[in-house]
Amino acid sequence: MWALLLVAPCLLLSISVIGYPIFDVLRMSLFDISRIGVVRDFAGLENFTKTFADPVFLQTAWQTLIWTVAVVGGTILVSIPIALILHEDFYGRTIARTIVLLPWAISLAMTAVVWRYVVNGDFGTLNMTLSALGLPVGNYPWLADARVAFLIEILVGILVSVPFTVTILLGGLTSIPSTLYEASAIDGASPFNSFRHITMPLLWPFMQIAIVLNVIYVFNSFPIIWIMTNGGPSNRTDILITYVYKQAFAFGKLGNAAAGSVIMFAALLGFAIIYLYLTRSRGANSDV
Repeated sequence: MWALLLVAPCLLLSISVIGYPIFDVLRMSLFDISRIGVVRDFAGLENFTKTFADPVFLQTAWQTLIWTVAVVGGTILVSIPIALILHEDFYGRTIARTIVLLPWAISLAMTAVVWRYVVNGDFGTLNMTLSALGLPVGNYPWLADARVAFLIEILVGILVSVPFTVTILLGGLTSIPSTLYEASAIDGASPFNSFRHITMPLLWPFMQIAIVLNVIYVFNSFPIIWIMTNGGPSNRTDILITYVYKQAFAFGKLGNAAAGSVIMFAALLGFAIIYLYLTRSRGANSDV
C-alpha cells in the first residue's frame, strides 16, 4: 500500500501526459473536424475510410516500411562491428568512443540541415569533392531524384541511429564474463566460434532492446525526411509521420490526420506485441 502511494504521483502524471493525447486523437479520428480544430458531427469510421482510400497514404505506408527496415537493419549491421572494436582495449579507445558517440549530441534537425547542404546540387560539398576527384557529376541534383534522395535519407538515418545502438551493445558486451572467452580459448575455439557461440547468444537480448527501440524511434522520425526533402519529390520520400503532418497543417484535414495517427499507433503497438510474444516464446523454448 505504501509503495502504491509512492508511485501514484508518477502514475497519474504518466496517464495525464501520455493517456490524454492518445484519447484525444482517438476522439478526433471519429468526428468531423474543421480546419481550425472545431469538433463537429460524429463521423464514425469515415476518416479511416478516406485515409485508406488515399493512394498517397498506401504509397507512404510502403515507403515507411522500407524506411524503417532499412534504417534499423543497417544500424544493427553497422553497430555490431563498431561495438566489438570499441569493446577491445587499445590505445585511444576513449577518443574513438567519443567520436562514434558524437553524432548523438547533435540534434536531428541540425544533422539534416548539414546533409541537405552537403548534397545540394549547386553548391554542395559532395559534388565539389567528386568533381575534384575527376568524376563527371557536374551539378547533379541528388535530392531531385526520389530514389537517390530516399537512399541518402536512409544513410543519414543510419548515421544518427548508430551511437545509441552502439551504446546499448557496448553495455551488453561489458556484461559478458571474460572467463567464458578464456575457457573457450583453452578448449581451442577459434575467435569466430567464440563470437558465434558466446558473444552473439549473450548479446541477443541487448540487440532485441535496440531493435524495438529503434523501430519505434525510426518509424516516428520526422526531422530528417522533412528538412531534407519535405517528403518530395511527388511524395516519393514521404513516410507516415510526414503524411500526417501534411494532412493536418498543409491541407487542414485534421480528421484524416487523426485517423493516420491512430493507424500509426496501432501498427507500432501491434509490432511491439508480436515481437515481444515471439521473443518470449523463443526464450521459453530455449529454456526447455
